[in-house]
Amino acid sequence: MRDVSTPWLEKVWRRTSLVQRLTCVALVPTAISAVLLVTLLTRHQMDTLHEMGRSTADAIAQQAATVSGDALRTGERRELGRIAQSIVQLPQVSRVRISDRDGEIVADRVNGSIAGGDDDSLTVAREILDPLTRRAVGSVIVDVSVEDAVAAQRASVHNALVWLALSLLIAVMIGWSTARWLSAPLRNLAIAVRQLGLGDRTVVVPVTDDTEIGDLQRGFNGAASKLLHAQIGMEREIASATDELARKNAALEAASVAKARFLAAASHDLRQPLYALTLFSSGLAVDEYDPVRLNRIAHIQECVESLDHLFGELLDLSRLETGAMPAAVRDVPLDEVFEEVSVNFRMVAEQHDLRLVVRTTRLWVRSDRTMLARILNNLVSNALRYTRTGGVLVGARRRLDGTVRVDVWDTGLGIAEEHLQHIFDEFYRVEGGPDTGRPEGTRRGLGLGLSTVQKLAGLLGTRASVRSRPGKGTLFSIVLPEVQPGTMEIAPTPPPDPAIPRDIVGMRVLVIDDEPTILAGISYLLGSWGCEVVTAEDAQQAMEAVHQWMQPPDIVISDLRLREGTGLDVIEQLDRYYRRRPGDPPPFARVLITGETRGEFLHHVDQTDTRVLFKPVSPERLHEVMVSAWTVHRAAV
Repeated sequence: MRDVSTPWLEKVWRRTSLVQRLTCVALVPTAISAVLLVTLLTRHQMDTLHEMGRSTADAIAQQAATVSGDALRTGERRELGRIAQSIVQLPQVSRVRISDRDGEIVADRVNGSIAGGDDDSLTVAREILDPLTRRAVGSVIVDVSVEDAVAAQRASVHNALVWLALSLLIAVMIGWSTARWLSAPLRNLAIAVRQLGLGDRTVVVPVTDDTEIGDLQRGFNGAASKLLHAQIGMEREIASATDELARKNAALEAASVAKARFLAAASHDLRQPLYALTLFSSGLAVDEYDPVRLNRIAHIQECVESLDHLFGELLDLSRLETGAMPAAVRDVPLDEVFEEVSVNFRMVAEQHDLRLVVRTTRLWVRSDRTMLARILNNLVSNALRYTRTGGVLVGARRRLDGTVRVDVWDTGLGIAEEHLQHIFDEFYRVEGGPDTGRPEGTRRGLGLGLSTVQKLAGLLGTRASVRSRPGKGTLFSIVLPEVQPGTMEIAPTPPPDPAIPRDIVGMRVLVIDDEPTILAGISYLLGSWGCEVVTAEDAQQAMEAVHQWMQPPDIVISDLRLREGTGLDVIEQLDRYYRRRPGDPPPFARVLITGETRGEFLHHVDQTDTRVLFKPVSPERLHEVMVSAWTVHRAAV
């Protein structure tokens, strides 16, 4: 059978204190010795008592047999009765019986004052011999009671047990006191260690003696002192490192804020001349038929387009870091986004003898459609830029955890392992030689495309990942939550209104900007389109300019930041001037052009009736927005 007592004893022993253990160690041998000693002495006394009783009974029986010989031989029963009576009166004799040769009891006397029992008496029998012939003529049986001796012995044992209990109690008290005295230094050490663990750095234990315990106490005090000095030094180093880290974090944060502010300000200030250059370069091509000049103008426009792309990357980065691009999450069919990517880059791929494969899918995801399209556009553009042969594959795959993985896979040169952890950093470009792996005619980026992808992915609650094998290709992936396919609500196209022009010829356009070059360029461009244009640099000039017309302008195009106030203030002033009664429809269409990306400059703009464009604006985009704004305005009227 399994011994279950040992674990129980171990549990009890582990729960006892050091004082209890020392007391137990001191008491148990004493208690065992005392109990054994009392038991042995008592047993020895009982054996001695019985031996003495048997000896006494033998002596009495022998005496009775001796004095009864003559009387039993002669048959004197009276004499035998007297002998038995005299013997039974002896101390401790409880009964005397004399029998003849035939076993007949001739004398039987009992001591009534002694109540002997089977357990408290001894019976001794002796033969009675004839004094002459020395032949047995009968027998005598003597019962001797040991009850008084047993009672005395029991009283002695009781007294011994009382003294034993008292001795054990005294031993416990002495052992407990001794154990507490012996364990006090260790107990003080344990308390000191606990206090040291709780952070009390000034704990010291007194040295009580010069034994091993004293050495232990002195060693603890020395260790505590060294630990205190080490802790103080560590705290100083940690405080110094924390201060240094705080300074560096503050410097990094300030640098990040300064960079965002610089990008926001620079994107506005640098876009001003670029915007003017766009307007003038577009105006040069109007009514120009000389092939040489048209070729030069095309090169100028290509350079302007390249600058526009680079500034667009800076603008996107600035808008992301200033929080001007919040995510509008909804259910999006991936096929719709894939089709947009295919339309945007299929001709680009064909121009460089590459294949662009976009696999159709019925999957829907939860995302911001515009941001998702921008992510895929950047990834496909980057893949085409660094792929010489083969092509680019765009696809989606459902995963078991309820998400969808969208992949952009190319057969380009790939990315080395040491570059993979940096390619999503800002302004980081993989250098593999002069334009290695880039098809001819592709633009060299600033290293912001993949950084923008990662920031847009962060706004969507995911993260872009990359796997690549040099010489084989690269796979970019993002993971989005899957949703059940929904129904796309397509707004019905309103019937065309004959009163709404499909072109802007003859439109009255008020242009407000504090840069004379921009005013000159846009006036030249709008004039070439057949518009009636007046310009102004502030609110006062705007009010004076519109007085040339009997009716309100058809469209007001204004810069957001002016030397005095904003374009919104000027538009509001013109609106109050032309609006006769509260509740009347807007008197003119409005277009706001700006290079600002900071949210505090744009959150006041009501984009339901004001179209916002970011500089530089291409002539085609400006023409498209003017027609759209005029159409919406006429529909509201």
